[in-house]
Amino acid sequence: MSATMTRRSLGAVALLVIGAAAACSSPQDAASGGGGDATPFKVGLVYSQSGALAGYGKQFKDGFTAGLAYATNGTGKIGNRTVEVSEADDAGDPAKAVSAAKDMIGKGVKVLAGSTASGVALQVAPIAAQNKVLFVSGPAATDGITGINRYTFRAGRQSYQDVLTAKSFIEPQGKKVLVFAQDSAFGQANEAAVKAVLGGAGATVTSVLVPATAKDFTPSAKQALDAKADLIFVAWAGTTAGAMWQALDQQGVLAATQVVTGLDQRSTWPIFGAAGGKISFLSHYFDGAADNAVAKAARDKIGGQLDLFNPDGFTTAQMVVRALTEGGDDVEKQIKALEGYSFDGIKGKLTIRAEDHALLQPMFQVKFGTDGVPQLIKALDPTDTAPPVAAMKS
Repeated sequence: MSATMTRRSLGAVALLVIGAAAACSSPQDAASGGGGDATPFKVGLVYSQSGALAGYGKQFKDGFTAGLAYATNGTGKIGNRTVEVSEADDAGDPAKAVSAAKDMIGKGVKVLAGSTASGVALQVAPIAAQNKVLFVSGPAATDGITGINRYTFRAGRQSYQDVLTAKSFIEPQGKKVLVFAQDSAFGQANEAAVKAVLGGAGATVTSVLVPATAKDFTPSAKQALDAKADLIFVAWAGTTAGAMWQALDQQGVLAATQVVTGLDQRSTWPIFGAAGGKISFLSHYFDGAADNAVAKAARDKIGGQLDLFNPDGFTTAQMVVRALTEGGDDVEKQIKALEGYSFDGIKGKLTIRAEDHALLQPMFQVKFGTDGVPQLIKALDPTDTAPPVAAMKS
């Protein structure tokens, strides 16, 4: 809707014309429109402001702020209604997240978003369903979120998409594959996905699951070396990654076999050092993986280079604005507005699969250059990394 049309509020006919234009426009256009109701849209963000995943949480929040500005044309409003965002720190603790979600719902929040940790998202999703509010889950990668209930959508990638990207590096038939991961919801989801994808394609899959509280990774690294696998898939998140990679390199694991892992946030890149050239990386996102107008806009709004989970926050905001623009306070209309919705995101073309609310998206193969900076090898089409459709549970 143009600014000129907005000023022509001179009668019933003009108002009807403006209303019709808003109904046919993009979320960004509709967000700048008129409307008589000035009651704020209440959105609650529950994510890790502290704890092991606080860095990821900050990226999510920065991305959300930038995405909200982008999707509302810098107004922070949808029509005349301000998008009022409240925040709570779950510190990666599901119990804290559930408590915060319930408190927000009690205060009138109609849309929940966040969940940096997989274990948190698995507990918040049922709360959203019980209270019939929309939940847009961000960085949490566990496959269990997809199809968990019809009120829950994901704005990031899931473990199955990581593993399908890893599969593009090898021919699995007859190979021995080891999963080296944290014994957590995230690690277990990756283990299950590797068994389903690579095991299903003819590989023999075993695992070394490391306690999430571990500080010394030498024993686990020795186990990985002794497995004599053709490929080791490493799934790791959080502040202990540096010590873990050091242990794998010191024990000779990186030199002994092909190691595939997800490219983590920028702050972790120096920990690989010379070992970075020995590792094959799958990537959810790094700055430069995709060059498009949305990525450029996000970079401008964030005020610097983008990091791993900035896209998840940005996409979350795009989805929230879409749901509120098309559905208002009616959660059934919000759900309908998101199911099957395709839109341009930081990573490229994104599609919310209607059947189970998975987010179909590009994924990337990456290597480290001699300068220690990731280089794109290949962008995989969303159809190449689409997880199997999950049955909607409720």
